[in-house]
Amino acid sequence: MRILFIHQNFPAQFRHLAPALVARGHDVVALVMQKGIPANWNGVRVVTYGASRGSTPGIHPWLVDFETKVIRGDACFRAMLRLKQAGFTPDVVIAHPGWGESLFVKEVWPKVRLGIYCEFYYRLAGGDVGFDPEFPSNDAEGDAPRLMMKNLNNSLHFQIADAGLSPTSWQADTFPEPFRSKITVVHDGIDTSLVVPDHDARFRFPDGTELSRQDEVVTFVNRNLEPYRGYHIFMRALPELLRSRPKAQVVIVGGDQLSYGARPPEGNSWRDVFAEEVRPQIAASDWERVRFVGKLPYPQFISLLQVSTVHVYLTYPFVLSWSLLEAMSAGCAIVASATAPVIEAVRHGDTGRLVGFFDSPALAAEIGRLLGEPAERKALGGHARAFAQEYYNLKSVCLPKQLEWVTHLASL
Repeated sequence: MRILFIHQNFPAQFRHLAPALVARGHDVVALVMQKGIPANWNGVRVVTYGASRGSTPGIHPWLVDFETKVIRGDACFRAMLRLKQAGFTPDVVIAHPGWGESLFVKEVWPKVRLGIYCEFYYRLAGGDVGFDPEFPSNDAEGDAPRLMMKNLNNSLHFQIADAGLSPTSWQADTFPEPFRSKITVVHDGIDTSLVVPDHDARFRFPDGTELSRQDEVVTFVNRNLEPYRGYHIFMRALPELLRSRPKAQVVIVGGDQLSYGARPPEGNSWRDVFAEEVRPQIAASDWERVRFVGKLPYPQFISLLQVSTVHVYLTYPFVLSWSLLEAMSAGCAIVASATAPVIEAVRHGDTGRLVGFFDSPALAAEIGRLLGEPAERKALGGHARAFAQEYYNLKSVCLPKQLEWVTHLASL
């Protein structure tokens, strides 16, 4: 079977599925917008493309998002035409439609089966929009038509896609019927044989100092430190946490860029905005126990999880981060926000502890209490790992289901 992946940042969510299809003997090609990926990645033939133009200055703000998707869709359309002219006609196309690249797949190959990765459908209520009153919309009256236009890309894909794949039930449920019935819920998968508890683990800082399981370590991880992932709430919990736990070491992982939501004030990063907010409330000696380590290489990130005493994960109702499930697989004791879709994985008192997203005092109290309860931490961490193994295990659960989904897609 000939299979084409479309993802501007490939391999991303397809990093396990694509090589597995190669291993099964399929001819696999990926259309990719990013530069620097090898022409042959784990047996996948990689073809890159680029946009020929940028967005139109002064265009109506409700159209900006959709225009960027049409521009990318056009670029991918031209790349697909070149593939077709070179003799490649796929049986199946698997795409992340979020950036618009797959909009015109069936204009090139009308009979191809198209499966799309259904990450998120924007809603006026019950999701990220309007969730955090600290960051209100700058045009609340215009949110409904703005989201309607933002979802236009999704809606156009509903007309051409034959099936969908979503990593959590809540994310799938954001999509409306009748397309919701075409979506299969299967997570991308966590390699629970790689991400394991290790009581002898060490995490080393650049200055040579180390942390081990004997230390009291609180970890917080975002791809980028920003309000969507509760960075501001976590920082506001630190003054009380550091006062109440004089031996706690806080390690914060994440970059200074923006992944989601509103931009920080000009010339600042969200990391600095909220660090500066809480810094006057924290003694200098306590602040020395807070370490910002930026983005970590994956092996070092896993080592950090393995020495973590309590791992904190917060998010708006939005897409679920891999880092939470990796922390569960590492056997961490989790404190997380009681928001969707976190509550699918973190069951209060069983696989972790849940607190209200906005309640920084409760967050500080829960972290501090759990730091002083080794037996409870051990139980929570053990249950979290067992849950990850049962429901998110890459090799025995998720990848087999993904492969089954591809087979089903090809048969439609």
